[in-house]
Amino acid sequence: MKGQTANGSQGRVIVFTLPPTAAPRRSKTRPGRLPRIARLMALAIRFDDLLRTGTVKDCAELARLGRVSRARVSQIMNLLNLAPDIQERLLFLTPVRTWRDELNERALRAVLGEPCWKRQRHLFAGLLPGGDPRETKETERRASG
Repeated sequence: MKGQTANGSQGRVIVFTLPPTAAPRRSKTRPGRLPRIARLMALAIRFDDLLRTGTVKDCAELARLGRVSRARVSQIMNLLNLAPDIQERLLFLTPVRTWRDELNERALRAVLGEPCWKRQRHLFAGLLPGGDPRETKETERRASG
């Protein structure tokens, strides 16, 4: 195909026809957000790391830096008193798509007050939607073995 170039001289014009591209499909479902209790559990672990490494002197300094009360820092740090498998479950809770979380911190405080990990597991199983005590027994066997 012969044609004229932009500067007026004779040259070849090459025409490409590209196939139409499909618009990227957007998923109708939103991915959700991390439950608040999962974020608080991660924060408790981070606070513990900051204290252990000496980055912050004490919980009062954490409270000042975070602009929260010392009592609130204590509430967050108390999550570290949970059995390790419960901590792990909190960290890996499924994202929520509603405004209300299935598991909240206030409900978890009853579990936090229990020093025995075995009883914590039993109480925690009752908090979860569709909590199955058999699942708790399996978790206890894995934790003790």
